[in-house]
Amino acid sequence: MKKFDSTLYFITDSTDFSEEEFLFRTEEALKGGATLIQLREKDKTTREYIALAEKVHILTKKYNVPLIIDDRIDVVMAIGAEGVHLGQSDMPIDIARKILGSGLIIGATAKTASQALEAYEQGADYLGVGAIYPTTTKVKTVLTSTDTLKDICQAVPIPVNAIGGLNKTNTDILQGIDIAGVCVVSAIMKANNPKAETETLLNIAKELIKNEKGSNF
Repeated sequence: MKKFDSTLYFITDSTDFSEEEFLFRTEEALKGGATLIQLREKDKTTREYIALAEKVHILTKKYNVPLIIDDRIDVVMAIGAEGVHLGQSDMPIDIARKILGSGLIIGATAKTASQALEAYEQGADYLGVGAIYPTTTKVKTVLTSTDTLKDICQAVPIPVNAIGGLNKTNTDILQGIDIAGVCVVSAIMKANNPKAETETLLNIAKELIKNEKGSNF
């Protein structure tokens, strides 16, 4: 498994942006310190997805940040991305691991402790858990309580990231939970200044993690 840092996990959303603006905003997030990036495209054809992924990968390699592809193992393999994120209705993680081998990152979505354990046992490297708040993305979301998030963090030894409607004003709800980081979409994607917003969110995420680690001693 490759090393990765999920402190501030930026998930892209190209909806309503030209490709030029989308790539600009993605690079601004990288400049601002995003530690992991997931390219998420629900509506593009395979060729369109690969073409955009190649352009995003050029940017992520420039800043030495792993690129995770949402859902599509074929796109991961086509462009040599660093990993894939799989939801509950996507390819089973153990099969994905057989295809991709041990060197690539595999993330999984989990909404219960049992799902989290299953994902871990099948070879997932990290988990995304949420939605903590309602989101504005096209992805179907079911709200996840912070109690469930806490249970999942305690159930597995791999990094767990909170996701869903998180921004610089509402992360206090995560205080005291042993997360590895936060996932953000709209908070960066729709920001007036994506770089500055990323910097702010990274500092917030670091404080959350530091405070939780400090509370363990």
